[in-house]
Amino acid sequence: MNFLVAKQLFQGLTTLFMLACSLTCSAQSWPTKPIHLIVPFNAGGTIDTVARSLGQRITETLKQPVIVENKPGGGALIGANAVAKAPPDGHTLLITTNGLAIASGLYKKVPFDPKRDLIAVSELMSTFMTVAVGPKVQVNQFKDFLALARSKPGELNYGSTGIGSAPHLVMELLKINAKVNLSHIPYSGDAPMNQALIAGDIDAVITPLSGAYESMKAGNLKILAITDTKRSDRLPNVPTVSESGLPGFEYLGWVGIFVPGGTPIDVVKKIQIEFSKTLNSSEFKEKMNTWGYEGVGSTTETFTQKFQGDLINYAKVIKDAKIDLE
Repeated sequence: MNFLVAKQLFQGLTTLFMLACSLTCSAQSWPTKPIHLIVPFNAGGTIDTVARSLGQRITETLKQPVIVENKPGGGALIGANAVAKAPPDGHTLLITTNGLAIASGLYKKVPFDPKRDLIAVSELMSTFMTVAVGPKVQVNQFKDFLALARSKPGELNYGSTGIGSAPHLVMELLKINAKVNLSHIPYSGDAPMNQALIAGDIDAVITPLSGAYESMKAGNLKILAITDTKRSDRLPNVPTVSESGLPGFEYLGWVGIFVPGGTPIDVVKKIQIEFSKTLNSSEFKEKMNTWGYEGVGSTTETFTQKFQGDLINYAKVIKDAKIDLE
Protein backbone atom coordinates (compact mmCIF):
# COMPACT_ATOMS: atom_id res chain seq x y z
CA MET A 1 0.00 0.00 0.00
CA ASN A 2 1.55 3.29 -1.07
CA PHE A 3 1.57 6.39 1.10
CA LEU A 4 -1.23 8.20 -0.79
CA VAL A 5 -3.67 5.26 -0.49
CA ALA A 6 -2.84 4.84 3.18
CA LYS A 7 -3.41 8.54 3.81
CA GLN A 8 -6.80 8.48 2.06
CA LEU A 9 -7.83 5.38 4.02
CA PHE A 10 -6.81 7.00 7.29
CA GLN A 11 -8.76 10.19 6.46
CA GLY A 12 -11.84 8.14 5.57
CA LEU A 13 -11.70 6.14 8.81
CA THR A 14 -11.20 9.34 10.79
CA THR A 15 -14.27 10.91 9.20
CA LEU A 16 -16.38 7.83 9.97
CA PHE A 17 -15.10 7.79 13.55
CA MET A 18 -15.89 11.47 14.06
CA LEU A 19 -19.38 11.02 12.59
CA ALA A 20 -20.09 8.04 14.83
CA CYS A 21 -18.77 9.92 17.83
CA SER A 22 -20.88 12.98 17.08
CA LEU A 23 -24.05 10.89 16.81
CA THR A 24 -23.30 9.04 20.02
CA CYS A 25 -22.19 12.11 21.93
CA SER A 26 -25.26 14.17 21.00
CA ALA A 27 -27.55 11.66 22.69
CA GLN A 28 -25.22 11.15 25.64
CA SER A 29 -24.90 14.89 26.28
CA TRP A 30 -28.59 15.78 25.94
CA PRO A 31 -29.80 17.80 27.74
CA THR A 32 -27.00 20.34 28.13
CA LYS A 33 -29.23 23.23 29.26
CA PRO A 34 -32.78 23.90 30.53
CA ILE A 35 -35.61 22.35 28.51
CA HIS A 36 -38.48 24.58 27.45
CA LEU A 37 -41.79 22.72 27.36
CA ILE A 38 -44.28 24.77 25.33
CA VAL A 39 -47.98 24.48 26.19
CA PRO A 40 -50.17 26.04 23.46
CA PHE A 41 -53.01 26.63 25.93
CA ASN A 42 -53.72 28.89 28.90
CA ALA A 43 -52.33 28.16 32.36
CA GLY A 44 -54.67 26.25 34.62
CA GLY A 45 -56.12 23.97 31.97
CA THR A 46 -55.78 20.22 31.65
CA ILE A 47 -52.71 20.12 29.39
CA ASP A 48 -50.98 22.78 31.48
CA THR A 49 -51.48 20.61 34.56
CA VAL A 50 -50.14 17.55 32.73
CA ALA A 51 -47.13 19.51 31.43
CA ARG A 52 -46.17 20.83 34.85
CA SER A 53 -46.40 17.38 36.41
CA LEU A 54 -44.27 15.89 33.63
CA GLY A 55 -41.82 18.76 33.85
CA GLN A 56 -41.33 18.35 37.57
CA ARG A 57 -40.67 14.62 37.24
CA ILE A 58 -38.28 14.96 34.29
CA THR A 59 -36.41 17.80 36.02
CA GLU A 60 -35.66 15.35 38.83
CA THR A 61 -34.50 12.53 36.54
CA LEU A 62 -32.45 14.57 34.04
CA LYS A 63 -31.04 17.10 36.54
CA GLN A 64 -31.92 19.94 34.17
CA PRO A 65 -34.84 22.30 34.78
CA VAL A 66 -37.91 21.89 32.60
CA ILE A 67 -39.47 25.32 32.10
CA VAL A 68 -43.16 25.26 31.16
CA GLU A 69 -44.20 28.15 28.91
CA ASN A 70 -47.80 28.90 27.94
CA LYS A 71 -48.30 30.20 24.39
CA PRO A 72 -52.06 29.98 23.79
CA GLY A 73 -54.05 30.90 20.72
CA GLY A 74 -54.71 29.96 17.12
CA GLY A 75 -56.05 26.51 17.93
CA ALA A 76 -52.63 25.51 19.36
CA LEU A 77 -50.82 26.84 16.26
CA ILE A 78 -49.08 29.76 18.01
CA GLY A 79 -47.29 27.48 20.45
CA ALA A 80 -46.63 24.88 17.77
CA ASN A 81 -45.12 27.51 15.48
CA ALA A 82 -42.78 28.64 18.26
CA VAL A 83 -41.47 25.08 18.53
CA ALA A 84 -41.32 24.55 14.76
CA LYS A 85 -39.08 27.64 14.48
CA ALA A 86 -36.90 26.77 17.51
CA PRO A 87 -33.35 25.37 17.23
CA PRO A 88 -33.56 21.60 16.52
CA ASP A 89 -31.45 20.54 19.48
CA GLY A 90 -34.03 18.84 21.73
CA HIS A 91 -34.26 21.68 24.23
CA THR A 92 -37.59 23.08 23.01
CA LEU A 93 -40.52 20.66 23.16
CA LEU A 94 -44.22 20.99 22.41
CA ILE A 95 -46.86 19.17 24.44
CA THR A 96 -50.24 19.36 22.77
CA THR A 97 -53.39 17.49 21.82
CA ASN A 98 -54.86 16.20 18.59
CA GLY A 99 -56.26 19.72 18.32
CA LEU A 100 -52.99 20.44 16.47
CA ALA A 101 -54.03 18.08 13.68
CA ILE A 102 -57.47 19.71 13.63
CA ALA A 103 -56.14 23.27 13.50
CA SER A 104 -53.76 22.37 10.68
CA GLY A 105 -56.80 21.64 8.51
CA LEU A 106 -58.91 24.52 9.81
CA TYR A 107 -56.75 27.53 9.00
CA LYS A 108 -56.21 28.78 5.47
CA LYS A 109 -52.66 29.79 6.31
CA VAL A 110 -50.61 27.68 8.70
CA PRO A 111 -47.21 29.32 9.46
CA PHE A 112 -45.34 26.01 9.26
CA ASP A 113 -45.57 22.59 7.64
CA PRO A 114 -46.72 20.17 10.38
CA LYS A 115 -45.21 17.18 8.56
CA ARG A 116 -41.84 18.79 7.81
CA ASP A 117 -41.30 21.28 10.63
CA LEU A 118 -42.33 19.10 13.57
CA ILE A 119 -41.35 15.59 14.61
CA ALA A 120 -44.04 13.61 16.42
CA VAL A 121 -41.95 12.10 19.23
CA SER A 122 -44.51 10.09 21.22
CA GLU A 123 -48.19 9.81 22.00
CA LEU A 124 -48.14 10.14 25.76
CA MET A 125 -51.77 9.58 26.74
CA SER A 126 -55.23 9.03 25.31
CA THR A 127 -58.60 9.97 26.73
CA PHE A 128 -62.30 10.13 26.06
CA MET A 129 -64.33 13.31 26.43
CA THR A 130 -67.37 13.98 28.57
CA VAL A 131 -70.61 15.70 27.61
CA ALA A 132 -71.47 17.94 30.57
CA VAL A 133 -74.26 20.43 31.22
CA GLY A 134 -74.47 23.36 33.61
CA PRO A 135 -76.82 23.95 36.54
CA LYS A 136 -79.47 25.75 34.48
CA VAL A 137 -80.08 22.74 32.22
CA GLN A 138 -82.78 20.67 33.91
CA VAL A 139 -81.99 17.26 32.42
CA ASN A 140 -80.19 14.24 33.86
CA GLN A 141 -79.79 12.04 30.79
CA PHE A 142 -78.13 12.60 27.44
CA LYS A 143 -81.27 11.51 25.57
CA ASP A 144 -83.24 14.21 27.41
CA PHE A 145 -80.63 16.83 26.54
CA LEU A 146 -80.97 15.98 22.84
CA ALA A 147 -84.75 16.16 23.13
CA LEU A 148 -84.50 19.56 24.83
CA ALA A 149 -82.13 20.86 22.14
CA ARG A 150 -84.45 19.66 19.39
CA SER A 151 -87.40 21.40 21.04
CA LYS A 152 -85.48 24.71 21.20
CA PRO A 153 -83.37 24.89 18.03
CA GLY A 154 -80.60 27.45 18.39
CA GLU A 155 -81.62 28.51 21.89
CA LEU A 156 -79.16 26.31 23.79
CA ASN A 157 -75.45 26.98 23.48
CA TYR A 158 -72.19 25.21 24.15
CA GLY A 159 -68.67 26.32 24.97
CA SER A 160 -65.38 25.14 23.52
CA THR A 161 -61.70 25.91 23.97
CA GLY A 162 -61.65 27.83 20.70
CA ILE A 163 -62.63 27.52 17.06
CA GLY A 164 -61.06 24.37 15.67
CA SER A 165 -60.30 22.88 19.09
CA ALA A 166 -61.19 19.26 19.80
CA PRO A 167 -64.21 20.20 21.98
CA HIS A 168 -65.51 22.37 19.14
CA LEU A 169 -65.07 19.74 16.45
CA VAL A 170 -66.47 16.87 18.52
CA MET A 171 -69.56 18.88 19.41
CA GLU A 172 -70.06 19.79 15.76
CA LEU A 173 -69.87 16.10 14.87
CA LEU A 174 -72.36 15.34 17.63
CA LYS A 175 -74.69 18.03 16.31
CA ILE A 176 -74.56 16.54 12.81
CA ASN A 177 -75.21 13.01 14.06
CA ALA A 178 -77.97 14.04 16.47
CA LYS A 179 -79.53 16.63 14.14
CA VAL A 180 -79.59 19.36 16.78
CA ASN A 181 -78.80 23.07 16.60
CA LEU A 182 -76.61 24.52 19.37
CA SER A 183 -74.92 27.93 19.28
CA HIS A 184 -71.13 27.96 19.70
CA ILE A 185 -69.31 30.19 22.21
CA PRO A 186 -65.50 29.84 22.07
CA TYR A 187 -63.22 30.42 25.08
CA SER A 188 -59.45 30.70 25.36
CA GLY A 189 -58.95 27.47 27.30
CA ASP A 190 -60.34 24.75 29.57
CA ALA A 191 -60.38 26.85 32.72
CA PRO A 192 -62.50 29.80 31.47
CA MET A 193 -64.80 27.43 29.56
CA ASN A 194 -65.49 25.28 32.61
CA GLN A 195 -65.95 28.36 34.81
CA ALA A 196 -68.54 29.67 32.35
CA LEU A 197 -70.38 26.34 32.46
CA ILE A 198 -70.51 26.28 36.26
CA ALA A 199 -71.65 29.92 36.34
CA GLY A 200 -74.48 29.10 33.94
CA ASP A 201 -73.18 31.36 31.16
CA ILE A 202 -73.25 28.40 28.78
CA ASP A 203 -75.43 25.30 28.73
CA ALA A 204 -73.09 22.48 27.71
CA VAL A 205 -69.51 21.52 26.92
CA ILE A 206 -67.51 18.60 25.67
CA THR A 207 -64.46 18.41 27.90
CA PRO A 208 -61.90 15.93 29.25
CA LEU A 209 -62.87 14.15 32.46
CA SER A 210 -60.16 16.07 34.31
CA GLY A 211 -61.96 19.32 33.58
CA ALA A 212 -65.33 18.12 34.88
CA TYR A 213 -64.84 15.41 37.49
CA GLU A 214 -64.33 17.48 40.64
CA SER A 215 -67.07 19.93 39.66
CA MET A 216 -69.40 16.99 39.06
CA LYS A 217 -68.66 15.59 42.53
CA ALA A 218 -69.34 19.04 44.02
CA GLY A 219 -72.70 19.15 42.26
CA ASN A 220 -71.80 22.13 40.06
CA LEU A 221 -72.40 20.32 36.76
CA LYS A 222 -73.73 17.03 35.41
CA ILE A 223 -71.86 14.62 33.16
CA LEU A 224 -74.45 13.07 30.87
CA ALA A 225 -72.31 10.83 28.65
CA ILE A 226 -68.77 9.97 27.56
CA THR A 227 -67.40 9.62 24.03
CA ASP A 228 -65.69 6.25 24.51
CA THR A 229 -67.32 3.06 23.23
CA LYS A 230 -67.22 1.54 26.70
CA ARG A 231 -68.09 2.92 30.12
CA SER A 232 -65.36 4.28 32.34
CA ASP A 233 -64.45 2.63 35.65
CA ARG A 234 -64.44 6.12 37.19
CA LEU A 235 -67.94 6.85 35.90
CA PRO A 236 -69.66 3.46 35.92
CA ASN A 237 -73.15 4.99 35.99
CA VAL A 238 -72.53 7.40 33.11
CA PRO A 239 -73.48 5.91 29.73
CA THR A 240 -71.62 6.35 26.46
CA VAL A 241 -72.95 8.60 23.73
CA SER A 242 -73.22 5.49 21.59
CA GLU A 243 -75.62 3.75 23.96
CA SER A 244 -77.59 6.96 24.55
CA GLY A 245 -79.11 7.56 21.17
CA LEU A 246 -76.16 7.91 18.75
CA PRO A 247 -74.98 4.34 17.98
CA GLY A 248 -71.36 4.11 16.86
CA PHE A 249 -70.37 7.59 17.99
CA GLU A 250 -66.82 7.58 19.36
CA TYR A 251 -64.04 10.06 20.00
CA LEU A 252 -60.71 9.45 21.74
CA GLY A 253 -58.22 12.28 21.98
CA TRP A 254 -54.47 12.16 22.51
CA VAL A 255 -51.72 14.16 24.17
CA GLY A 256 -48.31 14.04 22.51
CA ILE A 257 -44.79 15.43 22.46
CA PHE A 258 -43.24 17.14 19.42
CA VAL A 259 -39.83 18.64 18.65
CA PRO A 260 -38.60 20.85 15.80
CA GLY A 261 -37.99 19.17 12.46
CA GLY A 262 -34.32 18.39 11.97
CA THR A 263 -33.72 17.36 15.58
CA PRO A 264 -31.17 14.49 15.54
CA ILE A 265 -32.95 11.15 15.66
CA ASP A 266 -30.82 9.94 18.58
CA VAL A 267 -31.96 12.94 20.64
CA VAL A 268 -35.57 12.29 19.59
CA LYS A 269 -35.21 8.72 20.78
CA LYS A 270 -33.83 9.79 24.14
CA ILE A 271 -36.72 12.23 24.64
CA GLN A 272 -39.18 9.46 23.80
CA ILE A 273 -37.54 7.13 26.31
CA GLU A 274 -37.49 9.73 29.10
CA PHE A 275 -41.17 10.59 28.74
CA SER A 276 -42.15 6.91 28.50
CA LYS A 277 -40.24 6.18 31.72
CA THR A 278 -42.12 8.97 33.46
CA LEU A 279 -45.48 7.62 32.25
CA ASN A 280 -44.62 4.19 33.66
CA SER A 281 -43.83 5.46 37.14
CA SER A 282 -46.44 4.49 39.74
CA GLU A 283 -46.76 8.11 40.86
CA PHE A 284 -47.60 9.36 37.38
CA LYS A 285 -49.95 6.46 36.64
CA GLU A 286 -51.99 7.52 39.65
CA LYS A 287 -52.12 11.10 38.37
CA MET A 288 -53.21 9.96 34.89
CA ASN A 289 -56.04 8.00 36.45
CA THR A 290 -57.13 11.12 38.33
CA TRP A 291 -57.09 13.13 35.11
CA GLY A 292 -59.00 10.46 33.19
CA TYR A 293 -56.13 9.55 30.87
CA GLU A 294 -54.55 6.24 29.89
CA GLY A 295 -50.80 6.08 29.36
CA VAL A 296 -49.54 5.18 25.88
CA GLY A 297 -45.85 6.09 25.42
CA SER A 298 -45.78 5.10 21.75
CA THR A 299 -42.71 4.96 19.53
CA THR A 300 -41.86 7.87 17.28
CA GLU A 301 -42.67 5.79 14.19
CA THR A 302 -46.13 4.83 15.49
CA PHE A 303 -47.02 8.36 16.59
CA THR A 304 -45.80 9.87 13.31
CA GLN A 305 -48.10 7.55 11.39
CA LYS A 306 -51.03 8.39 13.66
CA PHE A 307 -50.43 12.14 13.50
CA GLN A 308 -50.15 12.21 9.73
CA GLY A 309 -53.30 10.10 9.45
CA ASP A 310 -55.13 12.54 11.72
CA LEU A 311 -54.07 15.47 9.51
CA ILE A 312 -55.90 13.82 6.63
CA ASN A 313 -58.91 12.58 8.61
CA TYR A 314 -59.63 15.84 10.44
CA ALA A 315 -59.37 17.87 7.24
CA LYS A 316 -62.14 15.66 5.85
CA VAL A 317 -64.24 16.04 9.01
CA ILE A 318 -63.91 19.84 8.87
CA LYS A 319 -65.06 19.81 5.27
CA ASP A 320 -67.97 17.45 5.98
CA ALA A 321 -69.05 19.52 8.99
CA LYS A 322 -68.94 22.67 6.81
CA ILE A 323 -66.81 24.53 9.32
CA ASP A 324 -65.53 27.74 7.74
CA LEU A 325 -61.78 27.92 7.35
CA GLU A 326 -60.17 30.64 9.46
